[in-house]
Amino acid sequence: MISIVILTKNEEKDLPKSLGSVTWSDDIHILDSGSTDNTIHIANTYGASVSYNPFKSFGQQRNHAIDKLEIKNEWILFLDADEVVTDKFKKAMFDAIEKADETISGFYCCWKMILENTWLKHCDNFPKWQFRLMKRGMARFTDFGHGQKESDVKGEIKYLKEPYLHYGFSKGWTQWIDRHNRYSTQEAIARAQNKPPFKSVFSKNSSKRNPALKSWLTKLPGWPFIRFFQAYILSLGFLEGIPGFIYCINMAYYEFMIQIKIREHRKAKLI
Repeated sequence: MISIVILTKNEEKDLPKSLGSVTWSDDIHILDSGSTDNTIHIANTYGASVSYNPFKSFGQQRNHAIDKLEIKNEWILFLDADEVVTDKFKKAMFDAIEKADETISGFYCCWKMILENTWLKHCDNFPKWQFRLMKRGMARFTDFGHGQKESDVKGEIKYLKEPYLHYGFSKGWTQWIDRHNRYSTQEAIARAQNKPPFKSVFSKNSSKRNPALKSWLTKLPGWPFIRFFQAYILSLGFLEGIPGFIYCINMAYYEFMIQIKIREHRKAKLI
């Protein structure tokens, strides 16, 4: 079996769908960081174990789960509350785990970004990879920008090519923009302080390649426009209609916010 860890704070809107997709697991954990809505009640309704830890960062929160929660299975799937496991993703996980030997630390997973019932396959540059399925004791997490990546890996990480679903816009654009305003500050600091060598841009390992790409591309004066042009035109994002156009515009603006915050922090000599 696979244990599930879901990070939450005021997730009453998304949590039922996420929990409903993992009822097959015999060990579901909600790691909450101070919900004031019905999140905890919903978690209890689904029989999940609920714990509390104040949120500092995604990497810290996931490491707290590894260290402090009473996880009973050898494998752990980390989810956010707006993510949903499909039957195909579940099957792919179990098939991969069954074939994994003792040298495998876990798997990079990818997602389908959903906006207005449209899969943003082209706009979101599918597939994007994150380390989400871990063999207990074989790896940890470290912060990078507003997110996290793997660290202290004791073996090999492979790729699980079947995606899960990510409903990143379920709470509306106001919430998305507020959240990405915060994220852009964290990204600005990370991209300015972390300066990977240029050769990492060509690495086959996405955890090395993606931070390097972000760091180097952010230096381009017209990068926000290039980001829009790449996603909407070159990657055929226009095929995804109005949802694709809206997404590409907002992602370009997100990159613009990162650039001006790097500029702001450098003028203030904060980075």
